[in-house]
Amino acid sequence: MQTAIINTTIVMPDHLIPDATIICNGGKIESFGKNLCTAGCEIYDAKGAYTGPGLIDIHTHAADLTRFYYDPYHASEYLLKHGVTDVLAATSYSRTAEMIINDIKVIKEAINSPDRAKNLIGIYMEGPYLNVNFGAGRVNHPWAPTVALERFKAVVDEAIDVAYMWAIAPERENIDEYVDYIRSKNPNARFAVGHSEAEPWQIERLIPKGLCDVTHHTNATGTLQNYPECRTACVDETAHYNDSLYTELICDKIGIHVQPYILRLVKKIKGDDKIILISDGTDTKGPVSPRGNYEGADDLNFDFEGEISGTRFTLDRACRNMMIHTGASLCQVFKYASRNPARAIGLYDRGEIRVGNKANLLLVDAEFNVKDVFFGGEKV
Repeated sequence: MQTAIINTTIVMPDHLIPDATIICNGGKIESFGKNLCTAGCEIYDAKGAYTGPGLIDIHTHAADLTRFYYDPYHASEYLLKHGVTDVLAATSYSRTAEMIINDIKVIKEAINSPDRAKNLIGIYMEGPYLNVNFGAGRVNHPWAPTVALERFKAVVDEAIDVAYMWAIAPERENIDEYVDYIRSKNPNARFAVGHSEAEPWQIERLIPKGLCDVTHHTNATGTLQNYPECRTACVDETAHYNDSLYTELICDKIGIHVQPYILRLVKKIKGDDKIILISDGTDTKGPVSPRGNYEGADDLNFDFEGEISGTRFTLDRACRNMMIHTGASLCQVFKYASRNPARAIGLYDRGEIRVGNKANLLLVDAEFNVKDVFFGGEKV
């Protein structure tokens, strides 16, 4: 059965199509535009809502305060209701090899149960080889010893067929052994620099090996070292300088992870094609840190050391926050939260309204409040 979404404004990457129709058939977009014939279609009246591609969250550990490795079905279903039609479940660097392997197995089982977790498509490997000085819950970091094949081999072997992105700290000793082993298993593997104090040269030398992304840009990155009258460049400046690098942004309600002025700066420097909005959801419920002014930050989580530990919002909220903090348009935030993450992980059959693409669609109002979600052309 064909489905026709009528009376909608279609959100394209760089323009809008008002008073339009989208026809879905066989789980894909069959046609879209104005004055389409809808005879024989099941009609859905959007009542003027905007229709864009389903959101793609490539970096979140949890949803609704539920970790994927505890209950991947609840987490993925909760996200789907919020318009996230594709999600990568992120692992945790603070867990042992045995725990990470078990987490991966739980997530893989859910991926292979598409009727229950149909939007869960893979894994974002946040670590394990990150800088031990950065990130929440780092007090007892189990991956502090030198990078070594005998420690990481089993983890990589378990994750290799479902991992879309591997976050690393390029300054870690012997990190090339880890990168090269992953690439020997998957020559097209993609890497992100994260939880790192790497210098530009350490990052740039890995770009030819697939490094293309910056994990939660400006968070858990190196302290700038000051020389007598100048400062050195770190991860953030390297991300700005290299046009090939995507920059993930956690865009919370009051601008704690990334200050609104910095968001506007990144938007100006990186342009519309290299920004990726993520939620970085967690289930951590530690005490609010006394070290900052977090009044009104009810969408954040904190570890038990009182440090920021991810968020409790979904990607639709991130889009709305980005619009508020930067003045970004609907076209832009749909790119940041759908087209760009799809491209970053190598998916070209989703992320924008295009004939032949998957009919994963999100209907929102002008302030990015979710009205309805379609997955494979069917209303969720």
